[in-house]
Amino acid sequence: MTISVKVPDLGVDAAEVIELLVKPGETVKKEQPIAVLESDKASLELPAPEDGVFVSWSVAVGTSVKEGDALCVIEVAGADAAEAAEKPAEAKSEVASEPKASAEPVQEAKAPPTAKPAEPKVADKPAVVSVAETAPSKAVHAGPAVRRLARELGVDLAALPSGQGPNGRLLKEDVHTWVKSRLSQAPASGGGSGMNFGELPPEPDYTKWGEITLTPRSRIQRKSAENLARSSLMVPQVTQFDLADITELEAFRLTQRDRFKADGLSLTMTALAAKTVAYLLREMPQFNASLSRDGESLVLKQYVNLGIAVDTPNGLMVPVLHNADRMSLREIAEQLGVLAEQARSGKLPPAAMQGASFTISSLGGIGGTAFTPLVNWPEVAILGLSRASKAPVWNGSAFEPRLQLPLSLSYDHRVIDGAAAARFTTRLAALMADIRQLLI
Repeated sequence: MTISVKVPDLGVDAAEVIELLVKPGETVKKEQPIAVLESDKASLELPAPEDGVFVSWSVAVGTSVKEGDALCVIEVAGADAAEAAEKPAEAKSEVASEPKASAEPVQEAKAPPTAKPAEPKVADKPAVVSVAETAPSKAVHAGPAVRRLARELGVDLAALPSGQGPNGRLLKEDVHTWVKSRLSQAPASGGGSGMNFGELPPEPDYTKWGEITLTPRSRIQRKSAENLARSSLMVPQVTQFDLADITELEAFRLTQRDRFKADGLSLTMTALAAKTVAYLLREMPQFNASLSRDGESLVLKQYVNLGIAVDTPNGLMVPVLHNADRMSLREIAEQLGVLAEQARSGKLPPAAMQGASFTISSLGGIGGTAFTPLVNWPEVAILGLSRASKAPVWNGSAFEPRLQLPLSLSYDHRVIDGAAAARFTTRLAALMADIRQLLI
């Protein structure tokens, strides 16, 4: 008999079909991956629920699907066929994205093709729109994803006309279109340039100067770009630079490296930095906070969840060490290894990328002397680590070679001032110079 395979619970409102792995007529085995879906921050492999012969697809590459939608038809045999037809395939594995701590769910409903407006450019999306002159709030017909987008952009949904969805339901396109229209009405800015805030000059015709190649970006890369653009517009950011003398810390790492390796673990400087930062965030909780939307309150978090940026073939992803302040160094090293491997192999669960309260981005394995990481809103700070190098340091009587680790702390200047940032990096450098202080 034939069964219709349904889309399982994705953990997000919807996802896009990016790859179909089998063709009609092929034999499939239970748990064999048959399709790959991609949401804003994760890719999911969907397995076959039973052994059988693949009959047909109910979707195509590029189709947006949600839980319960028909995925495909498989011809199976045996007593379990009827039972298999009743339950959707289970997602076998999932993969993250970029860093953000702050990704948007995929649109849960589609507008009619004839009514769908053009997608606004990335630069148009992140702006915060004032709603002081809008009508008083009233009941609106919109889903959770649309309401969340409206909150992030500062839009009162009551100010929007009826949406393009069924029965006037508001969609994300309606919010983006309204924001773009308000920006186009804003006073000209930029020192008399005549350009309205949020507008970009026309894109040049690059082919006039030679051949070009268009390379599509993954959904993860696109959403990361949107989040970073939003953060750069919303958050007044400053970066504090410092150096940490990690000569003794590196010596300690080398003495413990083989013990960790014997257990299949890798003791990296990032793990040691994460342990130190988790401790320091308890001392200086304003760096582990968020600013409320109205700017009247500071949300002080009673947990320390560290986002750790990971470079992967699919782009930058930021898995999260939840409750890092409660972990031992060995637990941090173990969890970092698991999350990094899941991110690089395409099996990182969406839940592993959510809830970060502070982020660490390390480029030490690549190089560089310093950089300016962007704060991952709604976090208020991010720490960048560059490659450590030896430098002569005066000890009071002579110069001696010391291993120096460059620190780059970017922070939200609305929450953290320069003095606090300098105290943070100074204290962090002191802790890393003598990690035994974490025992006090």
